[in-house]
This record gives sequence, structure tokens and C-alpha cells, in this order.
Amino acid sequence: MVEIELDGQKVEVAEGCMVMHAAEKAGTYIPHFCYHKKLSIAANCRMCLVEVEKAPKPLPACATPVTQGMVVRTKSDKAIKAQQSVMEFLLINHPLDCPICDQGGECQLQDLAVGYGGSASRYTEEKRVVFHKDVGPLISMEEMSRCIHCTRCVRFGQEIAGVMELGMIHRGEHSEITTVAGDTVDSELSGNMIDLCPVGALTSKPFRYSARTWELSRRKSVSPHDSTGANLIVQVKNHRVMRVLPLENEAVNECWIADRDRFSYEALNSTDRLIQPMLKQGGVWTEVSWQTALEYVANGLKGIREQHGAQAIGALVSPHSTVEEAFLAGQLVRGLGSDNVDHRLRHADFTRPDGIRWLGMPVAALSQLQSVLVLGSNLRKDHPLFALRIRQAVRHGARVSRIHNQDQDWAMSVAHDLVVPAGEWLASLSAVAAAVAQERQVQAPQQAQGVAATESATAMARALLAGERKAILLGNAAAHHPQATQLLALAEWIASQTGASVGYLTESANTVGAQWAKAMPMAQGLNAGQMLNGALKAVLLLQVEPQFDSAAGAQAVQALASAEMVVTLSPFKTNMDCSDVLLPIAPFTETSGTFVNAEGRVQGFHAVVRPLGETRPAWKVLRVLGNMLGVSGFDQESSQDVLAAVAGGQVPAFVPPELLSNGVRSVPSLPFSTEPCVAAIYQLDGLVRRSTSLQLTADGRAAQGALA
Repeated sequence: MVEIELDGQKVEVAEGCMVMHAAEKAGTYIPHFCYHKKLSIAANCRMCLVEVEKAPKPLPACATPVTQGMVVRTKSDKAIKAQQSVMEFLLINHPLDCPICDQGGECQLQDLAVGYGGSASRYTEEKRVVFHKDVGPLISMEEMSRCIHCTRCVRFGQEIAGVMELGMIHRGEHSEITTVAGDTVDSELSGNMIDLCPVGALTSKPFRYSARTWELSRRKSVSPHDSTGANLIVQVKNHRVMRVLPLENEAVNECWIADRDRFSYEALNSTDRLIQPMLKQGGVWTEVSWQTALEYVANGLKGIREQHGAQAIGALVSPHSTVEEAFLAGQLVRGLGSDNVDHRLRHADFTRPDGIRWLGMPVAALSQLQSVLVLGSNLRKDHPLFALRIRQAVRHGARVSRIHNQDQDWAMSVAHDLVVPAGEWLASLSAVAAAVAQERQVQAPQQAQGVAATESATAMARALLAGERKAILLGNAAAHHPQATQLLALAEWIASQTGASVGYLTESANTVGAQWAKAMPMAQGLNAGQMLNGALKAVLLLQVEPQFDSAAGAQAVQALASAEMVVTLSPFKTNMDCSDVLLPIAPFTETSGTFVNAEGRVQGFHAVVRPLGETRPAWKVLRVLGNMLGVSGFDQESSQDVLAAVAGGQVPAFVPPELLSNGVRSVPSLPFSTEPCVAAIYQLDGLVRRSTSLQLTADGRAAQGALA
């Protein structure tokens, strides 16, 4: 540790730290633009000049290492004059268009100009002009004359996103940030560049000129998409969601969010929203009252139970639904005497798990891994923020191995790569197990006996045997694989021999929570595959669009159309070909609820806007249906009451560890039957599918082309 004096205060920091770090520890603010705690040091802007005793001239606090006994003054006349001079230079060419700038009110340059800028400029020459660039549907670069060349966006692409899509060309006053070749910015994390930009050069294209920052209310929420559980700030104006930004949480998403977390809000205001209950009568859809719709559903369920028995009734629950919604859907079906409820819509192997499948480690620990084997995941697109953390680990020397059926660019160095058809994953993982057994001189597991250890399998085995912090991670395609349980059993054996942890990346915002809420057959109920094949007379679809959300796809729609009654609970007008009733339920911004992320973290959120039209929270709709059907246990007054019922009393911060398990009780000898079903990055759920801007991206267009 090194002790320095900063503005008369003794500060102790680690050797190698910069003066800026010491100032942060002391709670002293030093003005800056290019410095960011998550990015490398560039020392471009020079705004953080401070006086260091015995130094002949002011030094940049972000790039000056501390030394024992150093004396630093951040508020001296010398430091202030230096900072004021830098501000004067920055404003020479900066267009003073603050009244019409869409960054006005949250612009760092504007804020610091008040304290360090002059009341008049000594420069009367014409300001430089930088022509705008079109880099895609998400980021606006219409006002690049405002750029102050802090290079935060460039460093973010290189160091965090892993793709250098922006760079600086030319020198001096001719310098400009550009894609060089005129390409679009296609990173799945690109929206973070907007947050990093300290001026109005990079702005959100969907949000641009729609509101002023001081008009917006800021409310906390949680992402409803992948299993990271990213913390959000949802900004609202006139009961309408206008923008979504990251809420910093070092343990979960740090200060970043993926583009689908940021821009999917467009769907909330789309014309596709369902705002009134609807009934299909004579093939024609008619808007009706809630009372009429719920009575129709309750009477229909009673009639089907009397005529066909309770086993003819079932519920398919989206893993993007909240814990409360998934729990009440299961309770409703079980209260009617059926066990037909499931959230595993894209699965092919429905073997009963030992416990709740989860990540097997804290999210933050992904950044500290030294070796990781990823099986069946397009990590970068399926879990952008998990990929970001593993990318950090790779920058510090971690070795990544992967087995997948496609050669994909993860924007990181992959040490060992095995691209084989999904039908050969079990054989490939068996080869890795055989290599581990060979390296450790132990008997291979039964599945790997007689399997030859290939060169690539041996390399992967040696990578897992080296180091201390290591993991085997099973992706969405591995979870949905027809031989998922066999793959997990092999992964468990390899982990036990190498000292690695094993876990599922888990697909959706509430995959872990749906398991906790028991939204799956607990006894002899039908699984999702059976229900989607037309085995039911009455089906409840909770935020499920079978054509897009299930492994059966279009065939599921045809099978469900043969049922006597299909009830869709959705925020959108969907499933109109196979449904008889549409009930408008609230998306995550219009209801309270809970998501449980991949590590088992329980995160609650509240409504940030009032429900649109006659929309109602799904947990309330299910509770009322339970009352109308005479099912016991449907007397909750709030979503917190429902959550307490799930938890059995006090709600924990994490799912109890005794419930979490990636162990395997029995291994079925299921043959490989079909390719695993995996959703593209902007096809994962109903919100991203209806976000216009996301669908216009390169990833969005590619997915639409594949679906066509």
C-alpha cells in the first residue's frame, strides 16, 4: 500500500493505482471525460489535470501513478487554471447547440462547462463540421461535430464488447470517430456506447427527440429477457415508457445491459398490444368485459373437467413469466385435479430433475474463471452479459473451450474449439471424459468406456485440469437437447474429476424461478411436449406463443387448435388462430413480481406505469379464476403474498441452496431424435419480437430470414 496526501488528507491506496483512484477513495471529485472505471486509461481529454508537488506542470490524475509521500492538490489555483484552459480548448470547436441538443440535461460537458468554462470565448473562427454517419437502427451519429474524442466508445468496443466497430481516423482537428468502412454497429451490447458518451455525439435513435431528461421519472426494474437478471432504470413520461437504462449492480450486470434489455420497450407501446378481453364467436373476435371473459373461461373449464376429467386440462407457462404468475398457474391447474403444467417449452428431454437447475456459481465469479468448457451455447448472443464476464476472464488469461454445432464469433479468444453436429455432442463429451480419465489414471464413466480420447478432447481435458477456478457450462441448446440428461451426467463426472463447477446458463429471465414455483409436472402430469401435441381439451397459455416459443413450432398451433378451449393470457394480440379467449395481462412494466436469475438471486420489481386499457396483472387474473372455480388457496391480496406462499414464509434473497442441484438421479438412454430448439437473440420472447428497432438490426434481419 502507498500513502499520499490529497488536498491535505492522507489516503492509502494499492501500489500501481492512479491519482484518480485515490481521489475516488477519498471522495474527492476530479472533473474528467475520457476516464471510466471499467475502461483502460487513455488520458485523451486532459480535463483531470491536477497539481502534484515537485512536478513542473499539472499532470492528468487518471494516468499518474501514486508514489509514497506524493502530495496532490486538486483545488489549487494551478489545477483549476489548467482545467479551465482544457475546457476552453474543448469548446473551441464544440457546437454550442445546447437548447436543441437531445443530450441536454445529462451532458457531462454541459455540466462541467458551468464550473470550468468562461462566459465568453476568445475564438471567433468557424467551428469544424463532421458529417453524420448511419450506423444502424439503434445508435444515432447525426451530430458527430459534438464529439470531444474521449474514445470511450472505441475502448468499450475493444475491451468490453470484444469488437472494435468504431475507431478514430485522421489527426488534429480532422480527427473523427467512425466505422471507417461505413459499416453498421452490430454488437449486441452497442447501446452501452450511448451511456458512455459524455456529450451528445452518440444518442439513442429510438429515443431521440422524444423527451427531455428532466421530464422523465426514473423507476427501478429487472430485465424480463435472459437469465442474467440485469437491473434496469425505466424512464417514464405521462405513464408511457420512454427509455430503459442500466442500474449499476456489480454482482449482476455491473453497469452494462444488453441491447434487448435497452430497446425492447418499444413493444410496450406497439399497436399489437391487447387492451380488452376478447372472445371468438362464430370465428369472429369480439371485445367483451372481464366479467364475461372470466365467466366463459371458468364455465368452460368446469364443463371440460366434468366431461373429460381433470387430466384433460393443462397450462403452458412461459419462463419469462414472474414467479408469482407461474406459481398461481400451477396452483390453479392442480386445484382442478390435474398436474399438467410446464414451462419447459423448448425441451426435448423431460427427465425429472433432482433439484432446481442453475448456474452452479455466482454470476460475478464468471469474471474470475481460469478455464471454462461451454457446451451447446451461442454464448455471445444467448447471454451477452455472461459472455462479457467470460471475455473479461479471457483478458486475464482464462482459456475457453467449446463444443457446438456452429462456428460462431464470440468476440473472444477460444483456445479449443470443436464444431460437430448436435447429434455428436454426447460422443464428443464422452471423448473429453475419456481424456480426463486417461490424464488422471482413473476409470472412465460407463458412457465413455471404449471411447478414444481425440487430440481436441485431450486439450480440453488438460485445460480443465489446470488452474483452480473452472467451470463446465451447459447452454440453451444443451438444455433443450434430446440427450440433455446424458450430457449433464457426463459433465457432472468431468467436473468431479477436474474440480470444476457445472451449471446451466439457463435460457430465460425466470427459468430458475419457474422451477422454484413448481411450474412443471410434480407427479404424473403431462410435460410440455405432450401438451403441445394436442393431448389436452382445455389449455391455458400464459405469455406463450407456441409457434415461436416451443420446440413444436407451427405444428403446436395446429395441435392446440383441435382443443375444445384455448385461453391465451398475453399482453399482445396473438394465438388468434388457435385461441378461443384472449385475456390482456400486464407486461413487466405494468405489474409487480419477481424474477430469479441463473445464480438463484431473487429480484422483485414494481409496476412503473399504470396498465394500458383494460390490462390486468396476470397473478390477479389467475387468482380471480381460482376464486370463480372454487379452488382453495387463492386469497392473496398482493404479489408479495403470492411470493411468500412460494417461499413458504419469509422471502429469501436467494433460492435456498438445498433446493439447487445440477445432479442426475437417473440417466435415460434416449436416442438423439432432432436438432435442439434455440431462439435467436431477438426472437427470444414476445417483447423483443415486437421491438421494431431490434428487428432492423443485422441479428434481427438474419433471424427473420431464417424463419422465412
